[in-house]
Amino acid sequence: MGSSTLTDVPALAVLISGQGSNLQAIQRAIEAGSLPARISLVLSNRADAPGYHWAQQQGLNSQVISHRDFAHREEFDKALAAAIDHSGAQWIVLAGFLRQLTTPFVERYLGRMVNIHPSLLPAFPGLHTHQRALEAGVRWHGATVHFVTPDLDAGPIIAQAILPVQAGESAQALAKRVQALEHQLYPAVLVALLQAQCRLENGQTHWAVGYHSPTLSLVNPELL
Repeated sequence: MGSSTLTDVPALAVLISGQGSNLQAIQRAIEAGSLPARISLVLSNRADAPGYHWAQQQGLNSQVISHRDFAHREEFDKALAAAIDHSGAQWIVLAGFLRQLTTPFVERYLGRMVNIHPSLLPAFPGLHTHQRALEAGVRWHGATVHFVTPDLDAGPIIAQAILPVQAGESAQALAKRVQALEHQLYPAVLVALLQAQCRLENGQTHWAVGYHSPTLSLVNPELL
């Protein structure tokens, strides 16, 4: 039986702006053998992003393209696309990338670009989700992985992880618990995508026969 080469393994471009905790979770899953992929590029729009420095320390191919170097979002996105394509990435994974992408960029990778958002979409799109959830008095909160479309945080949902909001907890405490779910959810969804268990078709998420969203199986009672 022949051994697989590096180019046989699906390549991911992971885009970050901050701590890169989901990037680290994805890399841990790859190293553990549970996610059959490789990270071909870590791309940050901030040179001071801790996640970018972590990626460098791990020896991952890493690059900074600052949005501040471009007068227009379209030019910034063209630079992102050039770096992604040069890396050979088949999938674009947004992991705390805090820039809204232009329609031409999104359409270039439509069906091959996913994002994780710290709320149960369609509730609380955008920023400050945990504080907004607490102010709204919701009983349940969580995280969502979705296909990226031109509308912000509005792409078809692939899977969600859910937890109950605890009485009196702070936004910081809630964020920490949600993040623990994110670190389980994102690698699991990437496995499903890479194994063609689900796909984007006609603007909707379609699961292959015999497969379903991993949402409920990822609600870990120890994290609630």
